[in-house]
Amino acid sequence: MPKLKTKSGAKKRFALTGTGKIKRKNAFKSHILTKKETTQKRNLTQTSYVAKADEKGVLRQLAIR
Repeated sequence: MPKLKTKSGAKKRFALTGTGKIKRKNAFKSHILTKKETTQKRNLTQTSYVAKADEKGVLRQLAIR
């Protein structure tokens, strides 16, 4: 079976941690920031993890499993 190519959009958006979790950035932080509260913008800056239900699809896009 040939090697699988990594989706270039996925490799820019996701990163694997040492424990095997998948890090991601939060949405809604790119534009129209004037109407959002400061606390909301600050909380969106922090990275979060991909949900357990979505991990299989993300790993397939990253050509890991």
